[in-house]
Amino acid sequence: MLNKKVLAVVIAGAMGLGGCNSDNNDNKDTVAADIKLRVMETTDLHTNMMDYNYYSGKEDKTIGLVRTASLINAARAEVTNSVLVDNGDLLQGSPMGDYIANKFKTESNMLTDTHPVYKAMNTLDYEVGNIGNHEFNYGLSFLEQSLGGANFPYINANVICADKDGCWDDVLFSENMFTPYIIKEKVVTDVDGNEHTIKIGYIGFVPPQILQWDKANLDGKVEVLGIVQAANKFVPQMKAEGADIILAIPHSGIGSSENPGDPWAENATYALTNVDGIDAIFFGHSHSVFPSATYSDLPNTDVDKGLLNGVPAVMPGRWGDNLGVVDLVVRQVEGKWTVIHEESTAKARPIYDNANKVALVEGEASLRDAIEIEHNGTIEYVSQPIGVAAANMYSFLTLVQDDPTVQIVSNAQIARVKTLITDDLKDLPILSASAPFKAGGRYAEGDASQYVQVDAGDLSYKNAADLYLYPNTMVAVKATGAELKDWLECSANQFNQIDPSVSAPQNLINRAGHPTYNFDVIDGLTYKIDVTQPTKFDRSCEVVNASANRIVDLAYTAADGTVITGDELAAMSFVVASNNYRAFGGSFAGTGSDHVVLELPDTNRDALSAYITEQSQPNATGGYDAMVDPSADYNWDFKTIDNATVALDIRFETQDSDVADKFVADNQQRKMVKLPKTADVVAGFAIYSIDLTTPVAAK
Repeated sequence: MLNKKVLAVVIAGAMGLGGCNSDNNDNKDTVAADIKLRVMETTDLHTNMMDYNYYSGKEDKTIGLVRTASLINAARAEVTNSVLVDNGDLLQGSPMGDYIANKFKTESNMLTDTHPVYKAMNTLDYEVGNIGNHEFNYGLSFLEQSLGGANFPYINANVICADKDGCWDDVLFSENMFTPYIIKEKVVTDVDGNEHTIKIGYIGFVPPQILQWDKANLDGKVEVLGIVQAANKFVPQMKAEGADIILAIPHSGIGSSENPGDPWAENATYALTNVDGIDAIFFGHSHSVFPSATYSDLPNTDVDKGLLNGVPAVMPGRWGDNLGVVDLVVRQVEGKWTVIHEESTAKARPIYDNANKVALVEGEASLRDAIEIEHNGTIEYVSQPIGVAAANMYSFLTLVQDDPTVQIVSNAQIARVKTLITDDLKDLPILSASAPFKAGGRYAEGDASQYVQVDAGDLSYKNAADLYLYPNTMVAVKATGAELKDWLECSANQFNQIDPSVSAPQNLINRAGHPTYNFDVIDGLTYKIDVTQPTKFDRSCEVVNASANRIVDLAYTAADGTVITGDELAAMSFVVASNNYRAFGGSFAGTGSDHVVLELPDTNRDALSAYITEQSQPNATGGYDAMVDPSADYNWDFKTIDNATVALDIRFETQDSDVADKFVADNQQRKMVKLPKTADVVAGFAIYSIDLTTPVAAK
């Protein structure tokens, strides 16, 4: 359990919770001039403090708080009044985060120094920080000790201690784990040069799904409220306690505009715009950018002014690639300071011009100096040798055919579960569910730098971290063949429906409606995906077409060579190796707590590293008698479209590079042709056609 005394020390002197008049400098018979207040936001930094790619070992001008800091300092210098907030997902995500967490474990679960994220952030005068879901990945003790290094307070309104003594009202749990909100007095100057004191309230939220995603760290220790549920409880309290302005900092994406009422929604920002009293929203989690053209079709959204349902809002990407900037106009209305939403604006300022491949800022030397030791330590950490690979592992084709970067993870997961399987499960077939984490970016706009690129030859820990991006832990579930078919049906939402009677170009990949980390490949089964059929499930595995049947030719081949299909397969039970996010998530058929049969202490990445080492057998001459073989087994494919009435033009995107070109040419299972680049192609990507009408030649 987090020590509230530690957090109290962090927030000491930061709160002004009285309900007295917040502006002692105003003559109430006179209307003061407008106040212009700039609120800046960073989010989803994921320990990317440096502008450095630890996987490639090269400078990366597109990421890093050291560069975002230049935007912060410039934006702060442009105005009279400003504050800076962070929206979490800070402690995990880059090899630096893994390096510090590993030091914590090897040093008797103690952080012997300030976490480098706070060494960097403490130079920038943050006002407040919010807790993101990945803050819980390394456990509560690590989180507590890390937060102790921040010289700014933390907030969260919807994580509740599991101690049920002394419940409040109709809520089932007792007290908040963190300070739910903070109201801070700030001296500001109006446009006429007069000073006033206003009270700014900050309230933060995290997706309630943390109980599923980090069950091993949180089970029995915390409970959660829904994001909107917590907002409806605390925002009126903040108003009653004198907050002139309330800034919501949800670690949550936009979510649904059509049905914003789901109290347990992971992405609830749009729903928060309907909570009375919230004046501006600083959100994240989705690694996307708002305002941007991506959201131009969202109802009641102004992407030019940055208004979401009329409320100023910003989401500044990930890894420090953007700074969120909201310029609020604050005016006295009937004697009260009021944010004038329609006159306020929001925008995300980038550190890099992707279209022209030009860095827009340089890094701040003070931040580099603050974390130089940890930066060098991370480089040394990720350079540890673990084995050797027989072939390249690139993910350029991972969304259109079976792929070595997913295959090697599946092989490692199956191998690890086999060694630890319990006697009551040892007679069941062991399968693996793995998804591509780096397949051109997680969301609709894409990111052409986000592909796994691990060369054949010597491998180090950084290669394992590139192949498996997250510090998930290994969990296995028991599922029937029928459940696995629906698991795959949900995964197949990754693809758009292809009309065999249309000759116009059709995009194969449903990037906007299905994140690639939900495209699970289940190794140990063979199957085909019929993309001419509608999808049975949406991205949340909710049924949208009950009679749809995309997964065809599903089969399991037993050790004696017997091929099992149909009703016999549907009735069989299997053990499926996966990770804690998927196994406890419960969205996919065959997952959820009631299906979990094995929880391992290993991270998936550690299991992968161990597998690579076990498969790599060095010899006395300095070479290797055996190497790990990541070759894909091609257990899945698309069903050949044999009923096309016209010549089909089916397309997908991948990285535009010489390396990708050669990999596609050498490894394509179906005919793929690179097409001429057009103006609508996102920078860094190439468009290929893929022939789904000709059967794949037998190997």
